[in-house]
Amino acid sequence: MSIKFGTSGLRGLSADLIGEPSYRYTKAFCHHLQKAGHASKGDAVLVGQDYRDSSPAIAANAMGAIAAAGLTPIDCGALPTPALAFYGLKRKAASVMITGSHIPADRNGIKFYLPAGEISKEDEEAISRFAETLSGDVTVTTAKGEDESSEALAHFGVRCTDILPDDALSGMKIGVYQHSTVARDLFIAVLEHYGADVTPLGFSETFVPVDTEAVSSETVTLLKGWAKEHGLDAIISADGDADRPLVADETGTPLRGDLVGLMTANFLGARVVVTPVTSNSGIEKNGDFEVIRTRVGSPYVIAAMSEALSADKDGVMGFEANGGLLTASPFRPAGETIAALPTRDCFLPVLSALYLAAKDKRPMSELARAYSLPVADADRIKDFAQERSAALMDYLRNSDDNLESFLAPIGKPAAKSDIDGLRVTLEDGRIIHFRPSGNAPEMRCYVEAETAEAAGALLREGLALIEGFSA
Repeated sequence: MSIKFGTSGLRGLSADLIGEPSYRYTKAFCHHLQKAGHASKGDAVLVGQDYRDSSPAIAANAMGAIAAAGLTPIDCGALPTPALAFYGLKRKAASVMITGSHIPADRNGIKFYLPAGEISKEDEEAISRFAETLSGDVTVTTAKGEDESSEALAHFGVRCTDILPDDALSGMKIGVYQHSTVARDLFIAVLEHYGADVTPLGFSETFVPVDTEAVSSETVTLLKGWAKEHGLDAIISADGDADRPLVADETGTPLRGDLVGLMTANFLGARVVVTPVTSNSGIEKNGDFEVIRTRVGSPYVIAAMSEALSADKDGVMGFEANGGLLTASPFRPAGETIAALPTRDCFLPVLSALYLAAKDKRPMSELARAYSLPVADADRIKDFAQERSAALMDYLRNSDDNLESFLAPIGKPAAKSDIDGLRVTLEDGRIIHFRPSGNAPEMRCYVEAETAEAAGALLREGLALIEGFSA
């Protein structure tokens, strides 16, 4: 069976999740909630979902498990993950989001939230242990919960319309790539609230797996075509569950997620920024804040943010290389006070980037160039068996000779970091980073170089080395 916890949430093939597995893991979550004192009999557990074909069935299984555990399922419908999490914080209720985020349409997942926010890796282990004890010993039921979808979405909408001053985006022409993201309707409403001229683009009834960390060439072609056709100042979008932003400039060229995160840090006036090792190495030089590096995955970012708060630091936020933005402290950068939301969100970073361009009255591409970051690029090899990924990483970590031999076609290693995957700085200053996906049969490669051409060449060479590896 394909089901396992990855960098953020439970993931697997949809066919493997529907029925007993999703019911069992949700029941294990409910058991953990009550055993750890996060919930008592009768308490509400919120359930949301994305637009995947399999999500309604998995949500029904989850609500059945919640009811069977003596808790009360609340149906929040299809909505952004950050909206569900934010409503959970307001209601002081645990929540369950049915989503596979950006992964292929034949896969899905479940994200679990305590009343105070995302579960930790320790919580994951406790849930998994109890789920194993239930294997083959459950009677699967489904249930319907009271509908609070309108309340959940409206509550998050107020947060989004408090971020900027009124009419902050007046005069901007912004495209919204709708595809199948649950953010599509709220994006349009929020942008129009701020006075933008909005053009909806690319609506899809079928699920489209948009990965904002490795935007496909097909998606870039669409964005560039729309930007030229409609004379847009920017195009924005998100992944399936709206916890990762996509921002493209006036030419339709996507901005890297870590650059959007950096823009947001400066917009917010952050004092502490937590970000994984895969984010651009130039972040430390582009802001007046402390930078803390972590492994990839929101649980690690959240843990480091919590440690910063425990050390009496304020202005604490985090972001991942995919642009997902988390806040551990409240901020008031331009509009009303923005309450902390320690889970990935696409709305705050999208609005931050657009506002900086509008306030400075300059094109998004010019704003991006002003940061002078090393050029970063990333891609992945799909259908790369996780056993093969593990064998490659074992080989590279086994000895310096193995690493030097593997990289010989592209350069000589000068330094390396093993925080998450293997990140290697070459003698000429270029960076290449190999990392297996935590929740899909994919092998990722991240690179940095001085120019786009050099980064692209290094990425192609790195992917070729991965493909050529035999265990």
